[in-house]
Order: sequence, then C-alpha cells, then structure tokens
Amino acid sequence: MPLALGKDVLDKARREGYAVPSFNTNNLETTQAILETAEEVGAPVFLQISDGARKYAGLENLANLVRDMASRVSVPVVLHLDHGADYTMVLQALRAGFTSVMIDASHHPFEENVAETRRCVEAAHAVGVSVEAELGRLQGIEDNIAVDEREAFLTDPEEAQRFVAETGIDYLAVAIGTSHGAYKGKGRPYIDHARLQQIARRVSLPLVLHGSSGVPQWLKDKMRATGADLGDPTGIHDEDVRKAIPQGIAKINIDTDLRLALSAGIREVVVNNPKEFDPRKILSKGRDYLKQVVREKFVLMGTAGRARTSLGPTPA
Repeated sequence: MPLALGKDVLDKARREGYAVPSFNTNNLETTQAILETAEEVGAPVFLQISDGARKYAGLENLANLVRDMASRVSVPVVLHLDHGADYTMVLQALRAGFTSVMIDASHHPFEENVAETRRCVEAAHAVGVSVEAELGRLQGIEDNIAVDEREAFLTDPEEAQRFVAETGIDYLAVAIGTSHGAYKGKGRPYIDHARLQQIARRVSLPLVLHGSSGVPQWLKDKMRATGADLGDPTGIHDEDVRKAIPQGIAKINIDTDLRLALSAGIREVVVNNPKEFDPRKILSKGRDYLKQVVREKFVLMGTAGRARTSLGPTPA
C-alpha cells in the first residue's frame, strides 16, 4: 500500500492510547526485519532515516527502498526524516517522497527554533506532509553530535504550549530524561513523568519520545559472549515506556537496540564460524535478532493489531 501520513497514524495512536515505534534504518536487512515483523503482527510503523543514514547509504536510495518494500505490505508505513538539521535537508526529504519530516532546531534559542520550524512547516504542509519538531534537548549522542549534561535541558510545559501554537507542527518531541545512545549514567534513568503529564495537559498533539531504546539484557549477553566490550550500558525501562503512553506519548524512537541486534547476530556468526565468508549468511542471523527486537517493541507499546488499511489521504 502507499506510504501513510505521519499525522494520520499518530493522531489515531494518541486518541486510542498506544504508541507507534519509529525505527531507524540504514540498510536492506534492517528494513526487511521491520516491515516483515510489522506485517506479521498487524502494526503501523515509522521507518526513519537520520543524517548518519543519509551519509552512509544515500537519502534517495533508502527512501526508494522503504517505499518499494512498503508497497507490498498491508500495514500503514510512514517514511520519516529523523533530526532534520535545517530547511534544506527538510526540502530534500520532501522531494524524496517522505511522508513525515522532523526539523530539529532545538539547539537554537526559543524564538529561532520557532522561526526555523515554522518555515519547515509551511513547506511540508504545502505538499501534505506531517512535521515533527523538538523542544528541549536530550543527553547522549545523536549521529556523533554530543550533548553533555550542561547543555541538555528538559521541556518546559508552558513553552511547549506556546511552541505548538506558534509553529503549527503536527507532533512534538519532548525531553523528559531519556538519552540518545546506550545510557551512560548509573542505574535506571530517571524519567520525569510529572513533567510529561503537565505537557500533555497543555498540548493535545501526539508527543514523541526520543532516545528510548531499552538495551535488553539478552542482547548484552549475546554481545559479551562474542567478546564485545560494552561496559555496563542501561536503557529506558519498559515500565517507564508503558507509563508514558497514556500520558500522551504516541511515537517512540528506537535505534540503539537495533544496532545491538544486528551487531550481535553478525558477531555470533563470525566468531562461531570462522570459515564463513558468505555475507548473506553472516547478515541473516542479525536480521533474525532485529525481528525479535522489533516484535518486542510492538508488544511493549501496544501497537500489534492496530493497523488499518485506510488512515486518510496520502500525498501525491
């Protein structure tokens, strides 16, 4: 089926009380794992392409891959630009056929963030594409751009209300304590649910949670069994994810868990079968682990079985 609009998918999710995972993809195997699993469990899904993925595989190449593969599944699939750096990158995504774009001007002062976001909204809405923006910043690493503790700040509820009104965005990414990359702190990350509730009372749009990989123990065990030096990373606890969804979170971004899954499978084959040199066999185990992670996220977020064949108009 044709690609779905982000707004249609997320408005339904917030209204009905579940969340849609937005998975980063960089290659064929990851895209296959995400779409095959979405079809198997009957779940709507976002596939998002970051600046790092664009540099690695090409924006148009990945867009064409997702669009072609999505045309052969029956569930709603949204092609999303993750952390678009500026107006130019947003325009490139619109030309490439994305049905959802994110402009991330959160590193600018509030008024500059509003102005840049509004300009992107005008361009995207002119061709019927949905827009995400961010207010507040997350700690961690996003495509090799470090945001340390001094720079990171949480979303102010009153500013969020004003930001939405002044920009016309379709969904808002909020900073409430999640972190990009494998969490570097000690113990379970603190998620500010009270702040999220205050934002949700002021903002009726779907809310987005970035940096929400769980770093599951089974993946860490598989990586360490092949000699990987991981340190002791922790992710966002499943309980915090479940709690955030009825508080307004309708889209949840997942990347680190996918990287771990693909890497674990590749390492397992290479370490256990040193004579193997067929890349198809090396990559297939990673794809199996990717599907396991994707399935777990659909179950966790209540997305399985939520797909409908018609969610509204799709841009030409």
